[in-house]
This record gives sequence, structure tokens and C-alpha cells, in this order.
Amino acid sequence: MSLCLMIPSASTIIKIIPYICTLKSSYNPLRQKKGIMSKKNKLERFAENKTFPNLFEYSYERIMSEGFPLQGKWHVDFFHNDSPIVLELGCGKGEYTVGLARAHCDINYIGVDIKGARIWRGLKQSNEEGLKNVAFLRARIDQIEHFFAKDEVAEIWVTFPDPHPGEGERNARHRLTSPEFLDRYRKIVSPDGILNLKTDSPIMYEFTLHDVVEKQGLPLLYATDDLYANDDNLEVKTIRTFYEQMWLDQGLTIKYIRFRINAEC
Repeated sequence: MSLCLMIPSASTIIKIIPYICTLKSSYNPLRQKKGIMSKKNKLERFAENKTFPNLFEYSYERIMSEGFPLQGKWHVDFFHNDSPIVLELGCGKGEYTVGLARAHCDINYIGVDIKGARIWRGLKQSNEEGLKNVAFLRARIDQIEHFFAKDEVAEIWVTFPDPHPGEGERNARHRLTSPEFLDRYRKIVSPDGILNLKTDSPIMYEFTLHDVVEKQGLPLLYATDDLYANDDNLEVKTIRTFYEQMWLDQGLTIKYIRFRINAEC
């Protein structure tokens, strides 16, 4: 019996090369490791989360039926001061939340994320270090207006969010700086409230700068498409998340925008 080997033609090889390159470029071992956590580890973190006094998690059904008890009362009932409240939305491990809280004991910081296994790290660090100006809220960001009252928040940080890179309105409205999300933020921030965006995504940067800030006439306080190329001594450079450092090591540039959320200020 003879065996015949199928040898692809040159034209076939040319056609499949782009596909192979796409697969190769889309695979990032560090991104893959992000999802590697055993069910046991997650359950252990969830259990430990319940022991931290600065974590708040309420189901949507409970919020709708009972309301959130700290809405409008964060200063009095939790922080016990009248210092400004700053949110980090999609905080992940809480690296910015904890880092900023260390640097500014006169400001209150709240990290918001739906992933309990992620915010476990920030919870553990803040409690081990005895930081009294840190809290974490496990919640969906599109429900943020149910957790804070009008004018209760002074500033918002959005650090390395999902840029939803696809085209079209459906992807655009899911970006955390979209007009839809800004309308939610306006229900909770002070009249001169500020939003900070730090991202490695050109799509997220250009969308926020041109399609949001410029189109809505929002006061732009700072914008750069290469943060670390400038010599200015900005505090935003002093805290680098794990993934930010990874992007920098790969030669990517970090973009940063700071603007006021309300056009009238």
C-alpha cells in the first residue's frame, strides 16, 4: 500500500499565512494566565472577602427592593469624615485604589468591580496596611447610580478598561467613557467632577477625546497619547498596574486624559 502525502500548493500556503499570524498575535501567555485560577482558590477568596469590613456587595434585586443603605451616607456612616470620595471603576485588583489611598490619607477611595476574586487582592492589602480611607464595592458599573447620591462623588478613575474595539454603536456604548456612562456618572458626581482615563488602547483614547470630550464640549484638563514621553511630574505616573508595566515592556504607549464630566463647569 502506498501512502500519498498531501502537499499544499504555494497559493494555499499564501492564503493560510495571515490566518496563522492572526492566531499567533492574538495569543498572549500573560493574558491566558489571567484566567487561570482554580475554582477552589476562587471560593477561598470569596469566603475571605466576607470577612473584610470594607467590602460591600448587594444583589440588584436587593438594591431595587431595599435600596443601598450607604447611598448618600458614605461620609457619615462609613468613612466618618467629609473628605472627597474618589471612585476607581473596573478596579480589578485595586492597585490604583490602594496606591492612591496610601498617598492621600485625606481622600476616600472606593474601588468598584463585579469580579470578587479580583478585588480580593485590594481588600487584603488595604486591611493588612490598616488603610481607613479605602472601600470596595462589588457591583456592575452600569448600576453605579444606585450606590451613590447626587454630588457624593468628586472624581472618577477608569484604568485600562475593555476598549470594546469593534465598530458600531453597540461597541461604543459599552465603553466606560461613552455618553451613556457619562450620563450615569452625572447623577452622582459634583458639578465640577473629574474623570481620569488611563489606557493603552488607541481606540479608547481617540474615542474619548474626539467622540466624547470634544463633541460634548467638556472641559479638557490634560491629554497625551504617550504619557511617559513627557517630562512633567504627574502623579498619574507614580502608580503602574501589573498590566500597565507589561504593556510598557512590550513597547506600547500609555495614553491619559483628564476632563470634567459636566460641560457647564
